[in-house]
Amino acid sequence: METQSTEDSIGMLMIPDISGFTDFVMSSEISVGKYITESLIQSIINSNILRLEISDIEGDAVLFYKYHYLPTFQETLMQIEHTHLEFSKELQQLSEHLELEIPLSLKTIVHYGAFTSYRIGKFKKLYGPTVVEAHKMLKNRIAQHPPYALFSDTFLKANFDQPERSTAAYDICDDCQYLPGIGYIHYL
Repeated sequence: METQSTEDSIGMLMIPDISGFTDFVMSSEISVGKYITESLIQSIINSNILRLEISDIEGDAVLFYKYHYLPTFQETLMQIEHTHLEFSKELQQLSEHLELEIPLSLKTIVHYGAFTSYRIGKFKKLYGPTVVEAHKMLKNRIAQHPPYALFSDTFLKANFDQPERSTAAYDICDDCQYLPGIGYIHYL
């Protein structure tokens, strides 16, 4: 049985998530939708300049994580902007190549806290309250629609390089239980 020390269970989670995905899947021809999704997810993975670990690909999102050596706020923002740029380029190329409008965008959340992992066969899954909180951040509506990056207050407090303004509010929240405090929204 694989175990990790408490020291190894504190880290950062980053989840770039494709917005508009459910409607896209339901309204697209399955082979075209699969091709577009695969290309966009690959562009997200290829843009990983911080060399974050990948835990999972969750349909329309990539769950990145990092223990130790937390990137600064500026490094994290640079990663998010780079991912958004590469995603946007791929989206534009796909639209032109397939001659169709693809109504998708990207939102990214960044959170920090305690989590661990476990293996089932070849799959490595992350586990812990921080993982639940990060996914709750994805499911809430923000006053302005994507593209944006949403940083938890926990990430900002753990980071020595905080942005000047660090408050933001959620729009109406369907289910705010387990939702961490939000420290910063960056609109792309």
